[in-house]
Amino acid sequence: PGYVESKLAVLDKYNLKVWAISNHLKGQAVCDDPIDFRHEAIVGAKVWGDGDPEGVRQRAAEEMKHTARLAKALGVDTVVGFTGSSIWQYVAMFPPVPEKVIDAGYQDFADRWNPILDVFDECGVRFAHEVHPSEIAYDYWTTVRTLEAIGHRPAFGLNWDPSHMMWQGIDPVSFIWDFKDRIYHVDCKDTKLRPTGRNTVLGSHLAWG
Repeated sequence: PGYVESKLAVLDKYNLKVWAISNHLKGQAVCDDPIDFRHEAIVGAKVWGDGDPEGVRQRAAEEMKHTARLAKALGVDTVVGFTGSSIWQYVAMFPPVPEKVIDAGYQDFADRWNPILDVFDECGVRFAHEVHPSEIAYDYWTTVRTLEAIGHRPAFGLNWDPSHMMWQGIDPVSFIWDFKDRIYHVDCKDTKLRPTGRNTVLGSHLAWG
């Protein structure tokens, strides 16, 4: 009690307003597989609990529902965030991955996010997914597939950040045009591409930098 009012009072004092809020880290844990030490470091003790993977996913989903309710209380209509993905681990597609595994990944996303989006609808709030490596939608075609998986429901849209697209070789202008009715938020950073012959698109887990 009083939390939202206190935040709004601070904004009002400086003649500021809040237009969107984000909850990337809790959203990441909704679909991710595996759930491991990386998530423990980002989701907080409440969501991590005893670390049981499915429990973490369920608690993360509840936090996303609470985020929609908080947004409504703040007078905000857009929440930006990640979704996580049970199939990002197969992005290299080798060893070969059967199509049914990918299909199951999109179904898992739909099963876990539709109940969250139901609460977003109840609150009159939209979710803007940041298309980003490690998510269920990380490029153009996975965005198409993600929207299909949830029946193109209006509660689910996109956060557009061209920096992620540039290094993947995606034309950000075409992305804007084709998804113009789904871009609910913009997080715009620049990107400079300077091929050196050593550093790859995927980067490296080694300390080459």
